[in-house]
Amino acid sequence: MMNISEMQYPIKENLKKYFGYDDFRPLQHEIVLSLLEQKNCFVLMPTGGGKSLCFQLPATLLPHLCIVISPLIALMKDQVMALKQNGVEAAYINSSLHYNEIHQIKSKCLLGKIKLLYISPETFIQSKEEFISKLTISLIAIDEAHCISNWGHDFRKEYTQLHLLKEMFPKVPIIALTATADKVTRQDILRQLRIEDAAMFVASFDRPNLHLCVFKGAAEKNKIEKIEALYKKYIQQSGIVYCLSRKTTEKVAEKLNQSGILCKAYHAGMTSEERTQVQEDFASDKIRLIIATIAFGMGIDKSDVRYIVHFNMPKTIESYYQEIGRAGRDGKPAETVLFYNLGDLIILRKFAEESEQSEYNLEKLKLMQQYCEANHCRRKILINYFSESMFQDCSYCDVCENPPKFIDGSAIAQKALSAIYRTGQSEASTMIINVLRGSQNKDVIQKNYDRLKTFGVGRDLNYESWQSYLLQLIQLGVIAPAYDENFVLKITDFGSEILYGKRNIFLTIPESYAVKSKEQRNVPKPKSNASQKVNIRSPYEIDPALFDELKALRRKFAFEKNLAPFIIFHDSTLKSMCEYLPDDRSKMLEISGVSENKLTQYGDAFIALILDYKSRSHT
Repeated sequence: MMNISEMQYPIKENLKKYFGYDDFRPLQHEIVLSLLEQKNCFVLMPTGGGKSLCFQLPATLLPHLCIVISPLIALMKDQVMALKQNGVEAAYINSSLHYNEIHQIKSKCLLGKIKLLYISPETFIQSKEEFISKLTISLIAIDEAHCISNWGHDFRKEYTQLHLLKEMFPKVPIIALTATADKVTRQDILRQLRIEDAAMFVASFDRPNLHLCVFKGAAEKNKIEKIEALYKKYIQQSGIVYCLSRKTTEKVAEKLNQSGILCKAYHAGMTSEERTQVQEDFASDKIRLIIATIAFGMGIDKSDVRYIVHFNMPKTIESYYQEIGRAGRDGKPAETVLFYNLGDLIILRKFAEESEQSEYNLEKLKLMQQYCEANHCRRKILINYFSESMFQDCSYCDVCENPPKFIDGSAIAQKALSAIYRTGQSEASTMIINVLRGSQNKDVIQKNYDRLKTFGVGRDLNYESWQSYLLQLIQLGVIAPAYDENFVLKITDFGSEILYGKRNIFLTIPESYAVKSKEQRNVPKPKSNASQKVNIRSPYEIDPALFDELKALRRKFAFEKNLAPFIIFHDSTLKSMCEYLPDDRSKMLEISGVSENKLTQYGDAFIALILDYKSRSHT
């Protein structure tokens, strides 16, 4: 049945007419209808998800002006140029314009000749009385809305006065849009803007076309080599390398140029003209690679970015997710590489400790560190961080491709969840661990936690092991730290299902505990006789011919069962078969990635191939 707004407005016609699309992306249609019905809206949509159309299309349908609050000059310019190319009257006012140009644009706005006007929050503050208050407005859009929140990763003080918009135009709908905001930040944005009644639209954060990879402890030389390899692999496409400092961007750009790779640095220390030129060269494909600080990229709408490299560890998961979101906007596969080492962590920790919100920034940095050190599917961690449930591993990140061994951690999770529940979801991780381990800490005793049924149920594990398990439970979306409540642990809906036995969960054994575990003690050691040593190859010495044969066999099974090949066995599993040459069922079961069920279905065929390979190799 047609919505009343669809009967009143030519929505699909304008979608095609001004934007060239026949259909909406997910959530866009619902958002447009809500705005046309004069409802406030909050939109959380990943980079490349089509946020701009959510307010640009209604602006073409509504009778009066749409004001767009935007933080960057380059972003305003690009969007206004695109709108004009589509036949929509749009303009921007910022410091790059001459006084006469600004006066002319204001006159057009007052006469109703402009549909969308982009301004910065500073422009709004400076001109709210003499100009903004005199306008007839149909819609207000606040882009990059995370900047308004103290909890947002890019907080800007100028944004804090935007609540005046609702006071000045109480009946005008406001749409706040951002690509990155966790649950606490979302609530704070609504409160700050005085739109607590806003309709909430949260798109999926899953970008399955992005391959996620983290390299730990790489030397600078190795980082440069990896960038060179990516550049050559995608020679006709684009890439962005993010660095922590201006100095590093210039140093990396210089090294790459010396090796024959055309690239340019981009950072806030450059003049506005220099930055604009670099951005235009990148947009027009005059250069394919940018080496930049986080100052670059907001609002970049380039569909052929095939790789994003973080030369240094990012400060927060929010900024990391926003930056990798600039790759693969065409939906085709793209690579993301993050280099993580202790030196970056020390520098970022110093920055966080010296910041105004040191405790908050340290916690955000800790979560970023945990992502880098994760033993679980990285995509699952990202998705769960933004309060979206993802139960299956992605099979398209470095952890999934080289999976660690897992145990059924349901009982461990239930112990932790019980302790969190029985302490009223009012304690942080240290106290929870003390309760689980039966600590006689005075804080535990004073709060009578020693009388809880959960007290001491986890004393068989050391403190470090419980830390690791709690970290995994956070990463998997079972529990969530409420950093606006001193980082107390809360049980999620997913966690409740595990607590009450409705779901199982698998965890990796922490290294500090794995050494002592039964599973580890029972792993057979390689025999020391010479004949055995001949068959043991390093991962770098596997026979490529055998690897190809194993892949062909995997492909045969995948075709027969109509499955993707990696669902049969990952490449890493096949490489382990090449390395250790398992020639019976017990040895095959020791290979990482070979489960009992897979052994039953495929084991004999792969063993037969390996036995044939061995016989051929010895003749």
